[in-house]
Amino acid sequence: MIRNPVLPGFNPDPSICRVGEDYYIATSTFEWFPGVQIHHSRDLANWRLVGRPLVRASQLDMRGDPDGCGVWAPDLSHDGERFWLVYTDVKRYGRTTVGGASGASLRDFHNYLVTCDTIDGDWSDPIHLNSSGFDPALFHDADGRKYLVNQLWDHRPGRNRFAGIVLEEYSPEERRLVGERTNIFPGTALGLTEAPHLYRRGDWYYLIVAEGGTGWNHAVTMARSRDLRGPYELHPDTHILGSRTRPDAPLQRAGHADLVDTPDGRTWMAYLCGRPLPNRGRCVLGRETAIQPMVWGDDGWLYTEDGSGMPVLEAPSLPAASPPRETEGRYDFDAPELPLDLQWLRTPEPDRIFSLSERPGHLRLFGRETIGSVFTQALVARRQQDFCYSAICAMDFAPTHFQQAAGLVTYYNGSKFHYFHVSHDEEVGRHLRVMSALPDSPQADTFTTPIAIPEGRIELRAEVDYERLRFAYRIEGGAWTWLPEQFDASILSDEATQPGQPNFTGAFVGMACQDMAGTGLAADFDWFEYREREYREDMVVD
Repeated sequence: MIRNPVLPGFNPDPSICRVGEDYYIATSTFEWFPGVQIHHSRDLANWRLVGRPLVRASQLDMRGDPDGCGVWAPDLSHDGERFWLVYTDVKRYGRTTVGGASGASLRDFHNYLVTCDTIDGDWSDPIHLNSSGFDPALFHDADGRKYLVNQLWDHRPGRNRFAGIVLEEYSPEERRLVGERTNIFPGTALGLTEAPHLYRRGDWYYLIVAEGGTGWNHAVTMARSRDLRGPYELHPDTHILGSRTRPDAPLQRAGHADLVDTPDGRTWMAYLCGRPLPNRGRCVLGRETAIQPMVWGDDGWLYTEDGSGMPVLEAPSLPAASPPRETEGRYDFDAPELPLDLQWLRTPEPDRIFSLSERPGHLRLFGRETIGSVFTQALVARRQQDFCYSAICAMDFAPTHFQQAAGLVTYYNGSKFHYFHVSHDEEVGRHLRVMSALPDSPQADTFTTPIAIPEGRIELRAEVDYERLRFAYRIEGGAWTWLPEQFDASILSDEATQPGQPNFTGAFVGMACQDMAGTGLAADFDWFEYREREYREDMVVD
């Protein structure tokens, strides 16, 4: 059986395609590097991460991109010869001011195209397509011509910022967009029209878009036309999938969808969703990816199987079985490459922030900028994919003053994290403490009382049960010592925020190192472990 979400944890904005018996889903990575996650399956139920195509500075450099920006809504397609991937690199969200006036309407969206003959090959350098809006998608028509659609952004006062879906032809020979730009769909009253995808079925062109914003009002809207450039008539139900009218549904925020057909002609929809915490209503696992079968009605329109337009938790999978996903990981850092589960932030120059060779068998993080820096910070982490988990790391780190720190971090962005770190000062000496960045508190950051610790290797531990977080430590060979404080893990979510900030990612847990004196003191991590587990009332795990 398919059990949704099929891509748990931060895996939003799915784009799905099929090549023979193989299915691929590409999802957004925002400020996390390398860019774009691609998962593979043969049964639509079990998916394995197989690569991230944007790995070079020539393809992606997100240094300076604000939190929640970077790579938005990749679109993955195959035209029978090669894979095509288009994506947005968002450089400005609009939180800054110009001349004392708000610049919230001014945003920078740059859309690019890369190609590759194989899904795991060396993807091409990018072609800049346009910068008129975000969520680009490439449509391959039956006659071989190719068209780009994307959301149009209108910054002018009094205008609808989400100004519709525009279409332009792409010329592979000229490697650029050609012809006139046409606004083919203005959207519906629900508004916030984005994430377009075009399909051809018989004599009809079908367009699906996301509307209502990526929160609780999210929905999938469908329209069709016999002419590629419109006009497009709306589906009889307008919105063909969503949970906006059902606050009791276990899968919320359903929207931003894409369609794929199986070899026998059945249609499936991949879409994003969120699972709110039972007590707090916050989606700490971020926006996840779900999938379910759809049916074509006698009227030529697409519907959910039961006609309700609701996301489902389970559906029958395809016969060809793929291996189930691994729910836990132990990383010993013995290989020359970083484990695929792990990512870092923004920079295309990983040698500046970590090394797997300077101390064999260890991940060496070089102390760089402050935690939360939008340029060069040494933070390597993996997605939180479970409501209850344990994370432990073993670290060697010998700071000499208060501007040097390293440790274990649960992280959403630069304004939302809990950082359990080792540092040093003249009063306490080498010590442990937790720094928390709190988005929903009058005090932006808080610190626990420092705990003096001896020199030498230390193990750090995080235990998360839904919205509760506790930390523990032990000196090598000793017993675990638990910090008395309980921390709010629910701040690591889209919903915990201040007005005007982009919040589209999810919670990570990993390792970090800073040297704010600029001397680059390194921390060595022998291993890192993440394990899913059952809920525990006392949160104290042996």
